[in-house]
Amino acid sequence: MTEEARTGGGGISRRELLKRGAVGAGGLVVSGALADPIWARPITWDASNTITIGFVSPLTGAAGGFGEGDPYIISLAKKGFAKGLTVGGKKYAVNIVNKDSQSSPATAAQVANTLIHSNNVDLMLTTSTPEVVNPVADACEAAGVPCVGTVDPWEAWYFGRGAKPGGPNPFHYSYLFSFGTQQFADAYEDLWPQVKTNKVVGVMYPNDTDGNAFRSGLIPLLEKAGYKVFDPGGYQDGQTDYTSLITGYKQHNCEIFHCAPIPPDFTTLWKQAAQQGYTKMCKIAQLAKTGLFPSQIAASGKLGPYLASGAYWTPHFPYSSPLTGLSSKHIGDGYTAKTGRQWNQQLGASMSLFDVAQAVLEKSGNPKDKTAVANAMKTLSVMTPSGRLHWGAGGKRNPVPNVVTTPIIGGQWVPSKGKFPLDFVLCEHSDDHNVPIQARLKPYPG
Repeated sequence: MTEEARTGGGGISRRELLKRGAVGAGGLVVSGALADPIWARPITWDASNTITIGFVSPLTGAAGGFGEGDPYIISLAKKGFAKGLTVGGKKYAVNIVNKDSQSSPATAAQVANTLIHSNNVDLMLTTSTPEVVNPVADACEAAGVPCVGTVDPWEAWYFGRGAKPGGPNPFHYSYLFSFGTQQFADAYEDLWPQVKTNKVVGVMYPNDTDGNAFRSGLIPLLEKAGYKVFDPGGYQDGQTDYTSLITGYKQHNCEIFHCAPIPPDFTTLWKQAAQQGYTKMCKIAQLAKTGLFPSQIAASGKLGPYLASGAYWTPHFPYSSPLTGLSSKHIGDGYTAKTGRQWNQQLGASMSLFDVAQAVLEKSGNPKDKTAVANAMKTLSVMTPSGRLHWGAGGKRNPVPNVVTTPIIGGQWVPSKGKFPLDFVLCEHSDDHNVPIQARLKPYPG
């Protein structure tokens, strides 16, 4: 779905929008197959008085679960920017253009270049996995367009794009706020001891940017913490038979399972693991990259309850969005009321991107000067639903230039007595003590 929505002053009415184009989820104007080209009229902008923000995320494809809530979040951002944005004493309208990466690196790069060269975006926002965020950031870096990304392990974003450990910073226009392998290790070191195990971990890491970042970054941290790790080696996405991996987990008596696959691959492996008896042996099944959202857990059916995961946001985070004035709880509740769906953790991360956008555009002094916007990111400090983000502050939150790390909070999917069959409860808070603990980790029942 593609959105090109006027959000500043002087915009057309909702009735006129309904005349000109189809309206999709969350009230967003959509084009393409859903709009009649005969009566869909183009909307023109006064470029000098309009800030154009590009937004790229996976709405479809293997990582489409990450994009489930983006239409709703964009609708909130539209409302937040409805009166325009005043920067340096000048008032600007704000235009948000949303593109679907289709979970494809090639498509992500293609739509990013469209936004850069056809839509002339002043600022790019992008989210959800290295397959999306990295190519978008690369396109922006090459074109000199400021870009902010999230939900992409920072090692995969920084080193995966060519930066060298200890070397100079090669990036001048692209910035990131996201977790890294240290945040996962911190969460697991607090979470896993809540269940008695033999401390033997079997891992499922694909041969891709995410998998290689976990392999090189997380495994040494787990071993340092006293865990023995069995790694059967990388595999290609989309396999249909995981017998060799499962056999290895059983032979090594891996009572802890950790994975970072695309969602369909985990679903396939875990069903085969149940058929082959491994789930009965496993006491902690810890998911990363998949298992983040209710729809992904639902795909595992009866095997879904008591899977463990990590959260980079939930409605229980005690932080709010300055752009919208909404608390984390209000964001989650509003999404359910609007869509009938259960909250998912991407809501907070995507909302945080727009809070960063507002803050950096205001700080730049001139939102039409791309270098000024990029330079303003170097020391930006802003509160978001994800917590306080402060670039250039030093310390553990700034492990490399242009990056702010965000917490991973360990938790578990458990049966719920509420409207939805499962809920995600937070079981530790080692990386942010402001986030409340709700329960203790329970063994996976197999």
